[in-house]
Amino acid sequence: QLQLVESGGGLVQPGGSLRLSCAASGFSLDYYAIGWFRQAPGKERQEISCISGNGGSRNYADSVKGRFTISRDNAKNTVYLQMNSLKSEDTAIYYCTAGRSCQRLGGYWGQGIQVTVSS
Repeated sequence: QLQLVESGGGLVQPGGSLRLSCAASGFSLDYYAIGWFRQAPGKERQEISCISGNGGSRNYADSVKGRFTISRDNAKNTVYLQMNSLKSEDTAIYYCTAGRSCQRLGGYWGQGIQVTVSS
């Protein structure tokens, strides 16, 4: 069974950090671009970052640029999203997705994980 599974979410205070992981099972991430999306209550799902299959290209939404870093470890079949300087507006359900390129995401989706930034 082909799956993406997110982990590492939770409750953190403003200014804090979390690292999300997106692990694949049933297939290799080696040649897939991986994107992170998030959806806050009452809002549309928003793409926040993507990394190409070889890791050579990374992009970020303006709202997270300079605070979030996407990386991948193909040996572990995992992609990470390091989130620093978290703000209350980062509170959302975070999803990872795989595709043939950052322009063609959505082939596979994880189930999502909650991130709550609150004091």
